[in-house]
Amino acid sequence: MNGTNLFKIALRALANNKLRAFLTMLGIIIGVASVIAMLAIGQGSKRSIQQQISEMGSNMIMIHPGAEMRGGVRQDPSAMQTLKLENYEKLSEECTYLSGISPNVSSSGQLVAGSNNYPSSVSGVSIDYLNIRQLSVEQGEMFSENDIRTAAKVCVIGKTIVDNLFPDGSDPIGKVIRCNQIPMRVVGVLKSKGYNSMGQDQDDVVLAPYTTVMKRLLAQTYLGGIFASALTEDMTEEAVEEITSILRREHKLKATDDDDFTIRTQQELSSMLNTTTDLMTTLLACIAGISLVVGGIGIMNIMYVSVTERTREIGLRMSVGARGVDILSQFLIEAILISITGGVIGVIIGCGASFMIKSIAHWPVFIQPWSVLLSFAVCTITGVFFGWYPAKKAADLDPIDAIRYE
Repeated sequence: MNGTNLFKIALRALANNKLRAFLTMLGIIIGVASVIAMLAIGQGSKRSIQQQISEMGSNMIMIHPGAEMRGGVRQDPSAMQTLKLENYEKLSEECTYLSGISPNVSSSGQLVAGSNNYPSSVSGVSIDYLNIRQLSVEQGEMFSENDIRTAAKVCVIGKTIVDNLFPDGSDPIGKVIRCNQIPMRVVGVLKSKGYNSMGQDQDDVVLAPYTTVMKRLLAQTYLGGIFASALTEDMTEEAVEEITSILRREHKLKATDDDDFTIRTQQELSSMLNTTTDLMTTLLACIAGISLVVGGIGIMNIMYVSVTERTREIGLRMSVGARGVDILSQFLIEAILISITGGVIGVIIGCGASFMIKSIAHWPVFIQPWSVLLSFAVCTITGVFFGWYPAKKAADLDPIDAIRYE
């Protein structure tokens, strides 16, 4: 018996039991659709995080005073004063792997403009901070090097600050805002960046010359941190080694001494978040994959029923010359047809569900071609695996016993 005839017989058998065939497919459909949708959500989240980190500066390096906390032990306050302006100047002069570097000091307080006020903080930085954090000035201009040298009372503000201190829509450029009673003239407004992947408002920012914040707002001589940017993302490790070497030398640390500073890179953050999202994606895919196994068991169950119902038919076919391999192929084709058809429908529903989630829930979703191919391949293998045993059982029936079967 040729393959075409076997295919027609299998189609006819499925057509005679449409509802049963569809219910059998349902497990495969749900499994494939679930796997595609879950992987799409996981990959979408991963890409969204990578994009957010890229917008923050994928080659950014953050240097903080004090060693890493171990065992949750609080450090001595003096340990948090290890970064000085001299360290920043040395790094700026000697580092060859950095494209930009900026000190960072921060003062929290109530911002006041006229009758409006808003709790926020003022960050003291250098001009390089804009490039390091991928920021740009939309209105006005950035403060100058001369402003830094003279500790001028000027600042650049984000959109959130504008909305809260100037709710009437007036132009903030040239206006004066106060932080802890210190007046600061607004010289620029930053382009909006929205919220990042950690839920932080990137527009809730006030930037001022670091000298202004250190002298006029905080009256301190040490830095809260240093932000830097490697020449390229691939050079981040070399830049970290260079920074470590210079700071250890400047802090006169012996070879046996621990670092009295901590260096963090965006690559570490990206790696940590990607590991978390990959774990969650795998977990979701495994849970969804259980549906495929359930669907496969459903195929086996229905094929057993089909073999039992058609025992006499099998006996008649074998008595007129059908071989065991023909019977095996017939039932195997039926199982494969059920799984492939269910797989196709599942792929369509899974892709449709992913786009609906993206448009309605506004979740980041990304369907990778390999996830569709993998789901389809798994459901096909499931059909062959779970359909083989019932088909083999049908092929091994004795023709005489089969004909006599009631």
